[in-house]
Formats: sequence, structure tokens, C-alpha cells
Amino acid sequence: MRLFLVRHGRTAWSVSGQHTGRTDVPLLDEGRADAKALGARLHRAPWSGLRGAEVRTSPLARAAETCELAGFGDRAARWDALMEFDYGAYEGRTPAQIAEARPGWFIWRDGVPDGESLAQVADRAGLVVEWARSKERDAVVFAHGHILRAIGARWLGEPVAFAARVRLAPASLSVLGWAYGAPAIEVWNDTAHLEQGA
Repeated sequence: MRLFLVRHGRTAWSVSGQHTGRTDVPLLDEGRADAKALGARLHRAPWSGLRGAEVRTSPLARAAETCELAGFGDRAARWDALMEFDYGAYEGRTPAQIAEARPGWFIWRDGVPDGESLAQVADRAGLVVEWARSKERDAVVFAHGHILRAIGARWLGEPVAFAARVRLAPASLSVLGWAYGAPAIEVWNDTAHLEQGA
């Protein structure tokens, strides 16, 4: 079995670099187009729509709409475990703005005030990994950059801080699987479907 990770399409805040946790920012028109391109790719060979896969999405609009536009909305269950990191006092702020007040700040080490702890994020990511491995079938999740990176870290058995080493672009596709019986990354941050004519 494999776990497919899909980050939502572009929003105004993802373009500006603002931390977008629980604020329900909608997709841009470009983000909607990206979601459709991603869906077209997932419905072609070799994945052919991932028939038989179990699908879940964050309930936040940017992820749920990406799921719908990609052609998986009728199969998807909404799941709070897939919501983005609660950034607390840093919601809506860019890393540069945060660094002005807190030089050297690093989210994967320092966390956020008045928001979710790194341990809480790790626990949620672990729940998703446990669910994905619970049955002999593929699973697909539509969610957000930081929680998906944390899921990738926990899939590999790494501490959640490992997520600092892997980036995810909007509307990217990643696939977690197995190599020699151990958890492995098969595909990471793939955006080939967004290239002209892909």
C-alpha cells in the first residue's frame, strides 16, 4: 500500500508566504487550474484514478476544493487530523515578519506562541500514518504544506523536525511507500503536471 499526499492549490497567502493555518483562505483561479491539472494526472496511467484507494481531505476550503476539482470529492471523507498547523499568534504573518520580532526563529525547532505544539502536530501526523497503514489499500490525502511534511517525517519514523528538510509546493504530489520492507519516499514534491502541456 502507498500513501499519496496532495497539497492544495495556490492561495493569495501561499503566494505571499503568509502562514496559513486555520484561516479559511480560498484558492486563487490559478490554484483551481492547478488542482484540475493534478486531477487529470492522477486519472491517467499509471494511477488511473486510484480506484480502490481510500480518500480523506482536510475540511478547510482550500484543500477540500482541491480534492473536489481533482475529481476525488465524491470519495473523500473530511478529517480534522489533516488540518494545517495551528500557527497561533503567527497566523497570517510571513517568516520575515516573525524574524523581525524574534530573530533566528525556526518553526520546526521553536514552535509558535498560542498555537499548536510540535508534539501535537507530530501526534496528528502519526494518526494519519497509522490510518494509512491500517488496511491493504492505497490512501490519498488532500491537505496543507506543514502537516503533509510532518506526515512524511512520521512515515519514515523520523521526528517531526525532519519536516524542515523537505519542502512542498502548492498542488504538488508526493507518494510514500516501501523499499526493502522499510518505509520510503517514492515521489516527493512532484509538480510535473503544472508544466505547460503536461
